[in-house]
Amino acid sequence: MPRPNSRTLSVKAALLGALLGTAALLPGAAQADEQYFPLQSYRVGPYAAGGTGFFGGFIDYLTLVNNRDGGVNGVKLTWDECETQYEVERGVECYKRQKNRPGVAAWNPLSVGIAYAMIDDVGRDRVPLITVNHGRTDSTDGRVFKYVFPLLLNPYSESSGIVNYIGAREGGLETLKGKKIVVLYHGSPYGKETIPIYQLLAEKYGFSVEQVEVPHPGNEQQSQWLSIRRTKPDYVVLRGWGVMNPVALKTAQKVGFPADRIIGNVWSNSEEDVIPAGDAAKGYTAITTQASGAEYPVLQEITKTVYGAGKGNLDDKKRIGSVYHNLGIVNGILNVEAVRIAQEKFGKRTLTGDEVRWGFEHLRLDPKRVEALGAKGLFHSINVSVANHEGEGRVTFQQWDGAKWKVVSDWIAPDWALLRPIIERSSLAYAAEHGIQVRDPAAEEASN
Repeated sequence: MPRPNSRTLSVKAALLGALLGTAALLPGAAQADEQYFPLQSYRVGPYAAGGTGFFGGFIDYLTLVNNRDGGVNGVKLTWDECETQYEVERGVECYKRQKNRPGVAAWNPLSVGIAYAMIDDVGRDRVPLITVNHGRTDSTDGRVFKYVFPLLLNPYSESSGIVNYIGAREGGLETLKGKKIVVLYHGSPYGKETIPIYQLLAEKYGFSVEQVEVPHPGNEQQSQWLSIRRTKPDYVVLRGWGVMNPVALKTAQKVGFPADRIIGNVWSNSEEDVIPAGDAAKGYTAITTQASGAEYPVLQEITKTVYGAGKGNLDDKKRIGSVYHNLGIVNGILNVEAVRIAQEKFGKRTLTGDEVRWGFEHLRLDPKRVEALGAKGLFHSINVSVANHEGEGRVTFQQWDGAKWKVVSDWIAPDWALLRPIIERSSLAYAAEHGIQVRDPAAEEASN
């Protein structure tokens, strides 16, 4: 069983531990004014770049809130880490171990496989599961998946956004008729999640689609790219993760496929995906829910007050403001604001998981509130409800110029009118199969 990382960032816990002559409080001794975030992180293995960046950003934001504000209305934010190496079995073991700490706010595993394995358990334990930019698409329907929140972007919204962007580049969605698109996907539950929606989008817009699997972890792709070269697609959508992404870009260059015709998904959009590929990545474009860069006020504050005090989580300060780091910061904002919103209803104290779940279901951050949080331009907005656990997040596209990402589109909305009936058919089937009573959003809102 993997052991949790010893990092605990509660100032109160650290002071008390010093007074007692101990390194940290005992795991079960949470204080009445602490809210605990268990982190099933991965800092080693083939996906360490994503894990260190994301969880580093998440921790940096929690540290900022503690140091700057004294926590959320006086409630300190605490956490520890349990190493999963992005493996489902380890993730489940971490869940079993960490859930026994009092005051659990929410789970944020950043892993489709681990999240799938936790869905039933979080429902029984009544603690929210946050799958920002990933997870089960049908968990968007909060009427069925009460404790699961695929915030900002679900896999189907991502796919719709990518196809809309390709259509815009070609002069309109009607121009997609007769085009060829290849989807190169990671051989995992995450990679396979979008197979049905790309088939549906192809039927709707008249393009042909070929979906090609790359076995985990993706170190060898020669045969796949030789097949792509024979197919001669107009575009390749890269649904990669970790080492698969730079290998894809380098192999594409070897077979003569242009990088500016490769569109990456939200887990193929980081500096760690393009820098190892060298000049093979120049011109490559990817979707994102949050911009890169450290010019945003919240990033500047973290750099000055957290890293300036020697409390930053990233070992390499050059990664401050990178895509994964910024996603972790945005995820931190969403988690903290859900706690803040829930406190307004239930009291400024340690909340139960179910109370934090209520906070997520009322997580509504318009552009004005995003600006007040120092995140204008970093992400657009979110509008979560009982029925919609994704929150109508917007996406943008960025292109790698060989040294940095450059935004090449406005904030755009996926085709939710197309996607919602598909999501509901799947979620209602899941409810019927598992004997789940479908919630009435109007009744839920009225009771609140």
